Amino acid sequence: MRMWAQSHLCQKQQARSVLAAAFALIFLILGSSRSASALPAFARKYGLRCSACHESWPALNNFGLKFRDNGYQLMNDRDAPIWQNPGYWPVTFRITPIWHRVSSLQETDVYTAGNSTPTGSTALRITSTGFDLSGLDFHTGGTLEKNISFYVLPSSDPTASFHFETAMARIDNIGNSPWLNIKVGKFELNNLLSEKRILTLTANGGIYQTYHFIPVGDGNIFGQMGDNQFGMEYVGHSLDDRTRISAALLSSSDGNVGLVTGSNSYSGFFTFDQGVDFGKLGVSRFGGYAFVGEAATYYRTSGGVPIPGSGIGNKEFSRVGFTGQIYFGPHFDVNVVTQHGEDNAYFGQGYGNAVNPSNGTPGVNVGIPPGPNNTPGTVLPMGSRSPTWNGYLVEGRYVYSPQLIFIARYEAERMSQQATPGTPSNLGNVTNYVIGYRYNPFMTSRAGFAYHGEFNVFHQDLTGPLNSSGGATNINTSELLFGLDFDF
Repeated sequence: MRMWAQSHLCQKQQARSVLAAAFALIFLILGSSRSASALPAFARKYGLRCSACHESWPALNNFGLKFRDNGYQLMNDRDAPIWQNPGYWPVTFRITPIWHRVSSLQETDVYTAGNSTPTGSTALRITSTGFDLSGLDFHTGGTLEKNISFYVLPSSDPTASFHFETAMARIDNIGNSPWLNIKVGKFELNNLLSEKRILTLTANGGIYQTYHFIPVGDGNIFGQMGDNQFGMEYVGHSLDDRTRISAALLSSSDGNVGLVTGSNSYSGFFTFDQGVDFGKLGVSRFGGYAFVGEAATYYRTSGGVPIPGSGIGNKEFSRVGFTGQIYFGPHFDVNVVTQHGEDNAYFGQGYGNAVNPSNGTPGVNVGIPPGPNNTPGTVLPMGSRSPTWNGYLVEGRYVYSPQLIFIARYEAERMSQQATPGTPSNLGNVTNYVIGYRYNPFMTSRAGFAYHGEFNVFHQDLTGPLNSSGGATNINTSELLFGLDFDF
């Protein structure tokens, strides 16, 4: 579930009014007693509370991870549809009405007296507050027969423009072995820390920056780990689900339909993680991943216009790192993700997206302009090199009870080599902070409901609007959000 425009830093003179509004909303919320994949439909099917599978809805605990790895099955007689109540319909709707305050530094026109046309521009902080709405997720999933399952998620933005976020089928326990499971379609990559079950909702805090980071001016939109991708994935796990492996073959299209990018470019995503029982502290998981592949930089043209689906001139890219979910008893855990990324020098110079992958589809890659086309004879600028960077994500969760959780996250994306010599070494570096809470006043097998509060601060070096002297500024944004996150 993707939310709203970028958020921005608060001005000092508004701090008192913001704090007053925040405390008033918190008092109202607590006194009156979230794109995610939590389904009360599964809880209804098996007669379980949501807390059976979720550390805090929608984030999975170890039991919920095993349930998902088994193809949404408990491995008993109630798995097969023939044994289900005829009135059972595996459908869940999720939407989040919210109030939020967004502050951002924007480039604005400057007018002089007696002149109705702009005479220049300046950077000005603009702050907006009000009630708003998230997009709508329409989840449906379950078993078609024992060990054959499906998951479909039509999802919309706040204007009800729909696309398929997930659409896949699974065949599990082939040959009665938990090591042989296959899924085909559009699905989330097998990340140990799932962005689709993220516990935060703001524009910059509702995604993992490490999963989406691209250097400034880079044309490789294809290596985003947080986006659902088209392909086929093998998943294997031990009977107790402590050991897990996966390997996925993906179209290098960033999940866009219609083969509008490269016609013969593929990527691979490989993971391994191991659960370790630390007794009273709980079962922690440690693993690693590699996202490697190639994507087009040259598109054949007709009348000088790139032809969708004709992409060739493939160049390579990679994202590798380590992951950890470390439990310190029943109430506190820390999630860690590291990443080293590298793109070919052609991507670093802006090649790779000569055809906008939206292909006219509303809500898909809106605002991403086509990049340069690597036509035959193209020579890169002198000294061009592969951009490289390192990313770090640390997210702590304090589970006061199954109904109340507090979240804090820190992310840092740091360039280690720019594509063009002489470029400032910190251009595009990202620092992101998120704090929040979720309170579930009730937990049943019929529905999910949460009071949600969150504050996010996002910073990126030298990518803001130009100041009055013509120099680049930093992006400094913030967003304060309160909402009612519910599904049924």
